[in-house]
Amino acid sequence: MSLILVVEQLLNGLQFGLMLFLIAAGLTLVFGIMDIMNLAHGSLYMAGAYVAAETMQRTGSFTLAVFVAVGVTALVGVLLELALMRRLVVRDHLAQVLGSYAVILIANDVVKMIWGPAPMMLNMPAALSGPVQLLPDFLYPAFRLMIIAVGLLVAIGLYAFVTRTRAGVLVRAGASNRQMATLMGVRVPVLFLGIFTLGAALAALAGALLGPINAVQIGMGEDILILVLVCIVIGGIGSIRGAFVGALLVGMVDTAGRAFLPQLLRIVFPADVASSVGPTLAAMSIYFLMAVVLVVKPAGLFPARG
Repeated sequence: MSLILVVEQLLNGLQFGLMLFLIAAGLTLVFGIMDIMNLAHGSLYMAGAYVAAETMQRTGSFTLAVFVAVGVTALVGVLLELALMRRLVVRDHLAQVLGSYAVILIANDVVKMIWGPAPMMLNMPAALSGPVQLLPDFLYPAFRLMIIAVGLLVAIGLYAFVTRTRAGVLVRAGASNRQMATLMGVRVPVLFLGIFTLGAALAALAGALLGPINAVQIGMGEDILILVLVCIVIGGIGSIRGAFVGALLVGMVDTAGRAFLPQLLRIVFPADVASSVGPTLAAMSIYFLMAVVLVVKPAGLFPARG
């Protein structure tokens, strides 16, 4: 196990964790402030990827594709919040789960009608298609470094927004004690709309950035939603800091487990057993992590105070 491999997987885990954070940040605020079980958040991630792929094919500009994907998906988020989520917020969680699951089914069918059942190609920009030399013997894809940089910038921006602005104070107040925030004069419908739109935009950004790495296909939102929910549970519902830490932990553990666990198992077990068991245990590792965190801190590592 070389140092180069370890550094490479750490960077891969950081990149994956930051993309999970983009999705988890919006969803944890929707859970924490709006108290809505929105299972359709992954569909917004899928929408961002598909809109970015379509725009990239028509214009050839990846930057424009990202901006169009974020803008269009944010608009979809506004319409979804006004048409459905505003009605579900007064219903129980079972109704919210059923309603948001219906959105998943509708979104998958709409995507299939517009773009067909086959996966779409989203090419990365030519300027970032090559590697960057980070160490004398270590080349790392420039596109992945760009994803890490964007993820860190968004994380810093969100932290500044939540801690340094008046709107951020309202967000933290709503996450900590929604009823008290209402009594203090916070315009709850406007706050809900803003939070949901921000979450949709961040999910679309993640979808557009991960599109060239992962397949842009129907159902991609449901696959990543499970990991995002694990991030939120580990970090604490309603907490941006918790979403950040939880996403990085999940990204690192998932990436390291898939890269190193099969190799470590070969020390004890035959190669064929290690090759078959290793990936399964690696996939289960994040759930073991979640179980340990919940045993030690049932509300998550950094729960929103309330």
